[in-house]
Amino acid sequence: MAILGIDEVGRGPLAGPLVVGAVILPENKPEWVFELKDSKKLSVKKRELLNELILKEAVATGLGWVFPEELDNVGIAEALRLATRRAVKSVQGLHASFSQIVIDGKVNFLAETALGRYVSTMPKADNLVKEVSAASIIAKVARDHYMYDVGLKFPGYGFEKHVGYGTAAHLRAIRELGICKEHRKSFEPIKSMVGFESKKNVVKNTTVIGGRAEEKVAEYLVEKGHKIVEQNFKTKFCEIDIVSVLDDMIYFTEVKYRKNDSHGGGLYAVDKKKLQKMKFAVEVFLKMKKEYAGFSPILAVADVDGEYLVREWFTLD
Repeated sequence: MAILGIDEVGRGPLAGPLVVGAVILPENKPEWVFELKDSKKLSVKKRELLNELILKEAVATGLGWVFPEELDNVGIAEALRLATRRAVKSVQGLHASFSQIVIDGKVNFLAETALGRYVSTMPKADNLVKEVSAASIIAKVARDHYMYDVGLKFPGYGFEKHVGYGTAAHLRAIRELGICKEHRKSFEPIKSMVGFESKKNVVKNTTVIGGRAEEKVAEYLVEKGHKIVEQNFKTKFCEIDIVSVLDDMIYFTEVKYRKNDSHGGGLYAVDKKKLQKMKFAVEVFLKMKKEYAGFSPILAVADVDGEYLVREWFTLD
């Protein structure tokens, strides 16, 4: 019985992304699997070593990211849901099979989805279920690496040491330097400092609409023979709605939802500036995902109408 283990890292920090890991381990478990446990109980050296083994030998792995700006807008509860679903979509794109999902904690973040009924929630699962332990490790390592890079970009805050948590040194740096783009404005004491007002309801509705449109486009592409390898790929600097592979081509699809015809078609929405952003996002993706280096990249746009029907999908190259 293959288990998809899920765990999150970065729920409580004052800065940086929330990251959810998802892992399916081999049925015939190698020796290193029995060394897995809650990532917080491992040394940095051991965690890094196990992370390499998981990424190399697991049946499937996936990560779901929610960065500070989006987290501030939708709230931590919705961010956990989004990150979990993004991690699972990443695994599903690999077409790996599983019959049970175990999420660390008490909340089923896949409720109201087709996978919700397969979920078991379990407090302390990151130390009890090896698949969840593995998920906690890859999420922790990925986030720590990201925060190390943030520390180089924003020196003085010590992100490479406290990875965004509200340590005394971090709070002192905030008082002295102010906040940067990686800080969560909806978290105290930053919220009071900047007078942040949540736009949660507005952005949540937009997120739901965008998610439905993207799901319809993903289904459309699968029917056309594509393999979905990524949805909602996002870094601090760029994002891609859907990445799919067909033969030796890798397609990067921008999904455009329009409630009515007055909003114009998909091509109308892709101006010169947007096209440049799409090309930059492709470059970032291919640098991060070395396994697709040999594929020929193609930009595409999907036009989805108010009834969530895919009116057209076309390439820009």
